[in-house]
This record gives sequence, structure tokens and C-alpha cells, in this order.
Amino acid sequence: MTATLDYSLIPPLGEPRPQPVPEAHETTLPNGLRLVVVPRPGVPLIELRLRVPFAARTAVAAGEHTARGAVLSGAVLLGTGAHDQTGIAELLQSHGAELSVSTDPDRLLFGTTMLPGGLAPVLGLLAELLTDAAYPDDKVEGERDRVAERIAIARSQPGVIARTALAARRFGDHPYAIQLPDDELVAAVDGDALRTLHQERVLPAGSSLVLVGDLDPKGATDVVAGALAAWAATGHAVEAPPAPELRVPGIALVDRPGAVQSNVRLGGPAPGRTDPALPAVRLANMIFGGYFSSRLVENIRERRGYTYSPRSSVDHQAAGSSFLVEADVATEVTGPALLETWYELGRMALTAVTDAELDGARRYILGSMALSTATHAGLASTLSALIGAGLPAEWLADHQRALGAVTVEEVQDVSLRYLAAEALTAVVVGDSGRVSGPLQALGPVSVTGDGAAS
Repeated sequence: MTATLDYSLIPPLGEPRPQPVPEAHETTLPNGLRLVVVPRPGVPLIELRLRVPFAARTAVAAGEHTARGAVLSGAVLLGTGAHDQTGIAELLQSHGAELSVSTDPDRLLFGTTMLPGGLAPVLGLLAELLTDAAYPDDKVEGERDRVAERIAIARSQPGVIARTALAARRFGDHPYAIQLPDDELVAAVDGDALRTLHQERVLPAGSSLVLVGDLDPKGATDVVAGALAAWAATGHAVEAPPAPELRVPGIALVDRPGAVQSNVRLGGPAPGRTDPALPAVRLANMIFGGYFSSRLVENIRERRGYTYSPRSSVDHQAAGSSFLVEADVATEVTGPALLETWYELGRMALTAVTDAELDGARRYILGSMALSTATHAGLASTLSALIGAGLPAEWLADHQRALGAVTVEEVQDVSLRYLAAEALTAVVVGDSGRVSGPLQALGPVSVTGDGAAS
């Protein structure tokens, strides 16, 4: 005999706790670097995030810049005037650190975790990398070949193909349209090109350094100021120009002959972090497709079985924010899956969400915010993104209060503006021989190649 669970015994959820405002101590150093120190005693670790704006100045230059930046992020650790690659690794490891370096269309990011006693020596090594990275020609060649191999692999992935096609369609002649550099541009990268790029673009003015952990704010500030005093290059780090808000009508179909799956992508503009509409858009996104309890998941995954993990998100870049929808579906249901996605978007715009939906989405976002900033690493990364966007640490608490005040009517209003199907650009990667007909029933379809074969 199976016992029946009495759900009335489950206690109701409590009210979300207020988002604490981090104790952030901010200083701008003489070289223009913005420093934020957040003391968090209790765990003997320090998180470091150095964000250097690193955008391409124009779309014409974006391909070459992206190629060089992709190689630079690995090659910067190949040696300095004082340490070779092995010496860099040994110094970091002796203080519990392992420095990661990455680039994206907006920034160059240095990040590491370290023991508190390693702050001064790790910062000393970081100063070497910023002012005296060697980029030895023979090792740069090896790093360049590894980057070329990674890009070749990425180009064969249908999700990457879809993302690249959507970016090109949405951003036109903006640098964000270039997601992956051409092979010949990567092949042309050498030590001289990286040394020139580093000298011209890795600049303190406009950059930000976040430290979170077991720190004395004044002592940490003095250590940073002393260690990075030699990083005094003139000029200002480059931010991307404002992104256009293009909406290209119809459906772009990237042919991938033989594909057993289609990759559906929709994208359009979204409000930025300082826009008063953002809290309502984040909640609308969550209700539509932002988490497992969303309408999109319930429709095309649970009810119809078209896909395993449909999702939507609000993504922020320095030059513009985006609302994105993703679903990877079986080839034979490509048309129906896109139709149902559009149906759910229309339902968001034309009919009010329920109070229960709004409350569930609000609790999920607030809980996710709390979790993302509960650890040193999460808080450091969150603050680095906020400070890079010109926002103070107080934004976290202000945004939580704004989320708490959003009404059902506001969610419907922003859904009509940002989530309506006509506000979004559509891209599908799939076998055109099998999916173009069903897609043409939904709207004009333009077919291109270069989707690779399955």
C-alpha cells in the first residue's frame, strides 16, 4: 500500500532575505585603475578579478582583434623578463593560486584565488605580466596553433554555428557581429603582433581590480598601489561602441545537411542594468523560459517532447543587453517547435501572468542572487561585472528591492516590448532539405550554407 504525501504538512516558504550590501572600499589609483576591496573574514582565501576593457574599435578591425586577443589570453602566461612559463606556474602554486586569463568581445579578465599571504607576491607577478610580458615567438606559435584547433572544433558545433549566425544577423557592422575570427587571421598572429596589442590595449585607465576575502582594506590598497605602480601606460582602455537594435525580418536558415537536430535561436534587445524596466524583464524572462518551471519548458519539453532543455535568458554586454531564446529540437519538429515558441512569446505579451507565476519567478531570482554572491568567488565575479558596467556594489540591494516591487501589469507591459515575436531576430541551423518547407509556412526563409555536415 502506497502512502499518500500530505502536502499541507510542508511549511510555506518564508520571505526572501534582504540582499546584504558588501562592505566595499573603493579607490582610484594614480594610474587610473579603479580598485575595490571587500573584506570577508572567516575563510582564509582572497579572490582577485582584474577586468581590462578590451573591445574592438570597429567591425572592420574586429576579426583581427578577436584573433589576436584569443591568442594573447594564453600567451600572456608564457613568460616575462624575470620568470619563464614554469617559474610563473611555480610562484602561483606556492601561494595556492592558479591564474586564469580570458577574453570576450568586451574585456580581458585575469582571475585567481590565493591564500592571504600570497597577495603581495601574486600582485608582483601580475605587475610583471601587465608591464613585461615577453610573448616569446616560438611559444606564441604553439599557443596560436592550439587556439586555431579550438576554433576549428568550435566551428563544427551546431550551437556555435547558431550563435555566430544570430550575432551576425543582429549586430550587422558592429564588432559584436564577429564571434570567431577567420583562420587566416589566427595564422597571422605572432609575438610582435601580441606585444603591440598588449602595449596599446592593456591599459590601467578604465580598468578595475576587485579583491574579496580575508583582507584589511587599507593594507590591501597599499599593497596594490605599490605592486602596480609601474603599470602606468598612457591612454584609456577601449569599450565597445553602442550596439545597434536591429531586427531582421524572416527566418535565417543555415543549412546543415544530414542534421538530425535543428538549433533554434531568437534574439533581440533587452534593457541594460540601469534601465528601470530590467527587473520586470528579468521576471518576464524567468516565467517564459528562464528556469525549469517556465512556460516554454512546460510546453515544448514536458507536454510535447520536442526538446530536452529549452531556455531563455537576459544577457548583458558592455555595449548592449539581449533577450535570447534557445532550443535544440529534433529535425522533424523544427517548424512546430518554433511555432509553439512564438505562441508562448505571444501569450506573455497578450495575457497577464498569474500572481503565483510572478511570485515563483521572483523567489527564484532572489535566491539565485543570494547564492551567486554567497562565496568569495561569486561575489568577486559579480562585483567585477557590475563595476565594469559603472555600477556600485549597492546595485545588488537596489535591484532586489526593485524586483520585489514589480507588478503583473509591468511584466505584461515589458513582454509586449521585449518578448513579442516581432521584436526578435530568428535563426535556425538544420537540414534545409527537411525543415525549409515547414519554416516557410511560418514566414519568409533565407537559406545560407556553411553549417557543416552532421
